[in-house]
Amino acid sequence: MHSQLADLLTVLELESLEVNLFRGESRDVGSAQVFGGQVLGQALTAASATVEGRIVHSLHAYFLRRGDFNAPIVYQVDRSLDGHSFSNRRVVAIQHGEPIFNMAASFQVLEEGFEHQIAMPTVPPPEDLPDSSRPPPELLARMPERLRRFLEQPRPFEFRLVQPIDFLAPQRAPPSRQVWFRAVDRLPPDEGLHRRFLAYLSDYFLLDTATLPHGSALLKNTIVMASIDHAMWFHRSLRVDDWLLYAVESPSASGARGFARAGVYARDGRLVASTAQEGLIRLKVAKK
Repeated sequence: MHSQLADLLTVLELESLEVNLFRGESRDVGSAQVFGGQVLGQALTAASATVEGRIVHSLHAYFLRRGDFNAPIVYQVDRSLDGHSFSNRRVVAIQHGEPIFNMAASFQVLEEGFEHQIAMPTVPPPEDLPDSSRPPPELLARMPERLRRFLEQPRPFEFRLVQPIDFLAPQRAPPSRQVWFRAVDRLPPDEGLHRRFLAYLSDYFLLDTATLPHGSALLKNTIVMASIDHAMWFHRSLRVDDWLLYAVESPSASGARGFARAGVYARDGRLVASTAQEGLIRLKVAKK
């Protein structure tokens, strides 16, 4: 397996400390804090470890404090419900004695029912688009150190953007974008594992989409952005090592917050998941 993907697989596997208590390690991905997708994925791992015979179908989470990637994170699971068809779990992520994140997740026994979905957007296939996993070196050299460290890190996923990002001179654009992504290597055929990987990936591109109508240049380093809450719904079976289309739109930004939602589609057009996120988007105040 590709080394970066194998490392992420290790990160998403937690150490069991006691009944309902788990510990995870973090990785420095070039940001000032633990990547939100990592905490989502690890919290889902902790919740899943307490459920048998059921698969996660939704989660709702809040990011409370910045995570420190130099210290372990402890995940405490509350077994709120084990019903006939559904199980519910509450997870609190704790670091340095304080909660940094909490999540509720629901699991369901697989069963048949009504079927319908909206159509996948018409976009070029990933093979017709350039690899967007990392900006070119000449662009990285002009970026602020914080942003450069984040973007130049090798990643276990490949991205193909339908709408290219102009980092140097971003133009005002409608608040929507589509991105193809997949893992760089094959993963075991475990549905729960692929859903945890998708939870990790889902923190990419959502909040950024809320800035598109405003033409904000990341190079100017004038914006503070941070995830506040995050929700996911898993509709159908999926594989993150096959191409998935992330179709994101931002219906609103107000009150120094941006809101975005997205559908995740398989290559065959199936809607496999939906996501939504609200986050802080605050303009930095110039120092006098």
